[in-house]
Amino acid sequence: MADAPLIVVDSSGVVTGWSSGAEQRFGLSAADAAGRPVADLLAGGAWRRTRDDAAPGLWVEPLAGTDWGIWASDGDVGAVGQALLDMMFLQSYMPVRVLDTELRVMRASVPPGIRSDEADALRGRLFTELCGFEEPDAVDAFLREVLETGVPGIRRLFHARPDEAPDDARHTGPLPVPGERRALSITALRLEERQGEQRKEGRTVLGVAVSMIDVTEETRRRHRAATLTAVRENVGATLDIEATCHELVDTLVPAYADVGVVEIVESLLRGEAPQPGPMEGDVPLRRAAYKGLPPPARRVGDIRTLVHGTPYQQALTDLRARLIPLTGELWADVDPAQARVIRAAGSHTLLLAPLTLRGAVLGLVSLYRSGDSEPFTEEDIPVAAAVASRAALGIDNARRYVHEYTVVSALRRPLLPQRQAEQPAVRTEHLVLPGRDSTSWFDTISLPGARTALVIGEVTEHGIHAATALGQLRTVIQALAALDLEPDELIARVYDTAAMLVRERDQLPPEDPLHRSPFSASCLYAVYDPFSESCVVASAGHPAPLVVAPDGTASVATVPVGPLLGAEERGPVAAATVQLREGSLLALYSSVLRDHAEPPSGVLCQAFAHPDRPLAQLCEAAASALPDAPGLQGAVLLLARTRAMPPERYAAWELPHDTTAPAAARRLVAERLADWNLPDGTGDATELIVSELVTNAVRYGRPPVKLRLILDRGLTCEIGDGSTTAPHMKYAGAVDEGGRGLFIISQLASLWGTRYAPQGKTVWSEQTLTPDEE
Repeated sequence: MADAPLIVVDSSGVVTGWSSGAEQRFGLSAADAAGRPVADLLAGGAWRRTRDDAAPGLWVEPLAGTDWGIWASDGDVGAVGQALLDMMFLQSYMPVRVLDTELRVMRASVPPGIRSDEADALRGRLFTELCGFEEPDAVDAFLREVLETGVPGIRRLFHARPDEAPDDARHTGPLPVPGERRALSITALRLEERQGEQRKEGRTVLGVAVSMIDVTEETRRRHRAATLTAVRENVGATLDIEATCHELVDTLVPAYADVGVVEIVESLLRGEAPQPGPMEGDVPLRRAAYKGLPPPARRVGDIRTLVHGTPYQQALTDLRARLIPLTGELWADVDPAQARVIRAAGSHTLLLAPLTLRGAVLGLVSLYRSGDSEPFTEEDIPVAAAVASRAALGIDNARRYVHEYTVVSALRRPLLPQRQAEQPAVRTEHLVLPGRDSTSWFDTISLPGARTALVIGEVTEHGIHAATALGQLRTVIQALAALDLEPDELIARVYDTAAMLVRERDQLPPEDPLHRSPFSASCLYAVYDPFSESCVVASAGHPAPLVVAPDGTASVATVPVGPLLGAEERGPVAAATVQLREGSLLALYSSVLRDHAEPPSGVLCQAFAHPDRPLAQLCEAAASALPDAPGLQGAVLLLARTRAMPPERYAAWELPHDTTAPAAARRLVAERLADWNLPDGTGDATELIVSELVTNAVRYGRPPVKLRLILDRGLTCEIGDGSTTAPHMKYAGAVDEGGRGLFIISQLASLWGTRYAPQGKTVWSEQTLTPDEE
């Protein structure tokens, strides 16, 4: 197309300019064409073929003033362009608007079935007045941006309510659906004056062409699909029932509904299995989650039973999702309180979906839309059913976890000390960090001679198997501690027990979940002696304890740490002796706290900077100082403050290794028991016990013979000698003259036994005292 027009006509269509190109193309001279109507000149057929035998086309555009210019477009572009215009404005079902620079309609398409006068009625009207746009200012800004920049605006989404548009400004076309909110996809292209193919700059902007497509149903489908995707991605990530319910309402509100309520069968929170449907009317439902406005009439955590005859009860009877229009009187006759709440909130539709899994009822999901929100439709029912199915799976997984945790807790609860025995030389306190999957255990065991054993350990398994392993190890350690073994010997026997457990697992049937399952655990066993103010420690793969001196100086005890229990290779077990000044703090902890116990920067060292504070306060300080990290959940901290044995609570003598020793022992014991104000009955039994033990030491042992009385949680008698020969209790016959000494002791004492040392042995007995005697 040339830069200059072929023909120039005035506003009445009369030729005022006829170029040489027009003379060549149409075969008329300028003199013959000037002043004649252009329609008459072009009505003949001679001009319709050019010398290259191509069908020409014409392009008409306005010029300055009232004149119009006509350009030639070679080839068949003109014919195709005209056909395209006819299709767009007369045949297409897609509404098209041509707007001027003021965004007023210059031309509107006339889809089939619409009268042309309806489209003509739109001319001169602002485009933003059409369709009842919810945000006309945003539409106006969008179109003006296209006008100013020339950058096409493609498929921009706007919402409209056609019923709210003025009667004389509604668009033509099949867009409006009475009473519904519509989604319109608008594409806008700038129209520019064409004055030559080569000159791009300085073109006059004529307006903007706008096309509209009703994408309401497509948008709704995408919205529903996005909702299902969001539920799959965000719901059920935690093994917590209430957290799963909150994840569900957080995902659905406000993206899909205005109000969301999740109610679950109350027994699920205890891990109980759900019952098959239909659900009985008296089953309590607990409100687990709520989100939306207004605030709920019933708070989260409230429990209710469903009222017969309401949609809620019907949904849990037939186990089908349903759509409920909230119009009319609702169910005010059977549940007036709920009906009042719904009317007050302005809700217009309710979507109910039962939470079911394999035919069992877990609860109910209620979704409301209120105010100006689009009502739910029948197409939303499958969405609600799918959402409830996904949520039910997450809730049931959490319920199963709660059930297993309840079982594990029931197994673990007896494994932890319920009440620690009071002892004159040691005070203990413990801290268990919050967490449902603790694999640690601890214990405090009273030993003869006013000594105390401190135990801590952990297993690598989780769940029920971890609780079982903890129970086995704790039982073994308590049984071995009752034998009064040294820490290294006790740990050596625990290694043997772990090896036996590994062999037992290997022999289990292949279908057993523990078949050839690895067994691994750690254990630290420490015995504190208040007479020597020392602690003997042995460890099987567990971190050494933290020792805090009375002045706050902290250090980790130097203890040889052996391999883990259950390891294939093991060596000799070694123990270490740690001297503890009176008032020292001994901290035993789970392995995950190792870094936090490293002096001097460890947070536990800082929390224990003032070890003279009450142990309960020290535990609270440790809990505050430790980070809230998932890896620390269930960790254990056992604190022990040591003291020397008070002199008034014990007495010790060295006896001669001859026949006078029993009588001397009885006299010394009687005097000390009188000083302690113990009753005569206790004194007589104690004198008899001491007499028998001293007699055995003189007769079968070696010097030195030592006697020690200890008054703590009971009355303990200890007789030591230089021999390692163990006494053995016999059951003498009726006519036997001897062999009844240890039997008499076993009848008078609640406990008795033998403890070995490098320098000999100690035979001890313990008598229980009443509270008044203590």
